[in-house]
Amino acid sequence: MIISQLQMGIYLSTPKTEKFSEDGNNNRLRFGLSSMQGWRATMEDAHAALTDLDDSTSFFGVYDGHGGKVVAKFCAKYLHQQVLKQEAYSSCDIGTSVQKSFFRMDEMMRGQRGWRELAVMGDKMNKFTGMIEGLIWSPKSGDKSKQVDDWAFEEGPHSDFPGPTSGCTACVAIIRENQLIVANAGDSRCVISRNGQAYNLSRDHKPDLEAERDRILKAGGFIHAGRVNGSLNLARAIGDMEFKQNKFLPPEKQIVTPSPDINIVELCGDDEFIVLACDGIWDCMSSQQLVDFIREQLKSETKLSAVCEKVLDRCLAPSTAGGEGCDNMTMILVQFEKATSSDDKPSASDSEFKPAESESQ
Repeated sequence: MIISQLQMGIYLSTPKTEKFSEDGNNNRLRFGLSSMQGWRATMEDAHAALTDLDDSTSFFGVYDGHGGKVVAKFCAKYLHQQVLKQEAYSSCDIGTSVQKSFFRMDEMMRGQRGWRELAVMGDKMNKFTGMIEGLIWSPKSGDKSKQVDDWAFEEGPHSDFPGPTSGCTACVAIIRENQLIVANAGDSRCVISRNGQAYNLSRDHKPDLEAERDRILKAGGFIHAGRVNGSLNLARAIGDMEFKQNKFLPPEKQIVTPSPDINIVELCGDDEFIVLACDGIWDCMSSQQLVDFIREQLKSETKLSAVCEKVLDRCLAPSTAGGEGCDNMTMILVQFEKATSSDDKPSASDSEFKPAESESQ
């Protein structure tokens, strides 16, 4: 296969349209998902979908990698585990537990253990270190039986590993009974359809947003051509340790921060479904356009993963000439069972929602 280098990135001569798709359900909801590499030379998206994180909680996450796939894969493997491990989770403070879990990802990817985990996940060693490619150091005593909490410091040649230079976005939705908790860092997005109207439950963290710009500048960074320090077109991400080197600042005030926005919503009878998707989808369709498209497909298609596949096919560009529709694409569609009464009204906090199309895209 021919690979061409264009301004927007490295593209294949023909797109890879094979899809990974999955469906699942419990008595509260059902979901479908699909992901596709598309025109990109590598697949750097990852995801997690657990209908039963515990007996009363479901977890869905989309992780869009950049500069490599390992940080997205790391988050897909460990972030939901960390949500369960947080002290706040046992006291039903899911918002705090997921927020701490975003920060915990950066902590876990440092040092010997972090280096080893990332190395095993598949990128070449020299992306992280000057060591010979393929050389993986591991301690003599195996650690497979350890719990995630026991992420103890390990001695080894990479004990001072500062963490990966690659990174990923993270957009997570946690559903417990009638409560929806959305946590987002980056430009993946979560949207809810409430009686056919799209509402954004997350904000795209672009460097030109006032709050993001202020933090970037105060931390000693700069913005050039809409990119942090001229390279990263995101203001928040997990990983990307080169933007988190100021020893005098806490993680939430670094040039790039993993700190998520947390949005807690009380679901009502008008809520039909939520969508989590990477920017490969949102570059091609607005929030309302996607909600309209899904609602139309649901009239004839019962399998939710098939609806996701149709979205991916619709967004895929016919060529790499324009850039849009050329990215990796991942989408999770979660449809609520109508356990709540259709007479339910949005709570006070929900009534502050603005329709997605009234927000700046």
